[in-house]
Amino acid sequence: MLKVGIVGSKGRMGQTLISIAQSESAEIAFEKDQGDDLFENIESADIIIDFSFHSVTPALAAICADKKIPLIIGTTGHSETEKAQIVAASKTIPMVWAGNYSVGVNLLFYLTETAAKILGTDYDPEILELHHRHKKDAPSGTALNLAESIQKAAQFSEAKLETSRSGESGERSRKEIGLHAIRGGEIVGEHTVFFVGENDRIELTHRASDRGIFASGAYRAAHWVKDQEPGIYSMRNVLGFN
Repeated sequence: MLKVGIVGSKGRMGQTLISIAQSESAEIAFEKDQGDDLFENIESADIIIDFSFHSVTPALAAICADKKIPLIIGTTGHSETEKAQIVAASKTIPMVWAGNYSVGVNLLFYLTETAAKILGTDYDPEILELHHRHKKDAPSGTALNLAESIQKAAQFSEAKLETSRSGESGERSRKEIGLHAIRGGEIVGEHTVFFVGENDRIELTHRASDRGIFASGAYRAAHWVKDQEPGIYSMRNVLGFN
């Protein structure tokens, strides 16, 4: 049984991770949330899953590196400085860092990258994401990952991300990826990638109806990463897409 520490335990994802732990062959070693001591009982866990807040992750990663505990990062919205601190910790421990742990969404990343390579700049890529009213960051980490999937195509490698069209925004550039966020109600998560051509449109969509899919993916990553060498891994690594 894998002993897992949950950071961000009072949040929606934290509660879901706790509720399904037993069915995922995991035992909760500790639960931590805002105001708790990150050092306390940390060595009781074989692995830690972080769904807290972006500013918490760098300190948590440093502690995990010091104690040689692998880390699963589900938190999004990190600054460039925070990202650099997390990368530094990955030289000591293995970690999976993903904007979305759903197996279906990670398949969407793969399909989006493939479509962008085939369609090229004859089609304009736009991304629409919908989430519940409580989500604090926009665009979502998943939407940004989808944009990165498009940028892996040579034709879009230098494409600019456009999140704020308003007023006289000018003609749309072929070297542009549109990102649009909708917030409302209790939407768990929905992402659609549009490839818009002159005479047709391709749409790739994933809709989540239960947070359990993200928690299950995080546990799948946790069981996988514990046997890996230090470094940063993605769900593509976990699922064998690479």
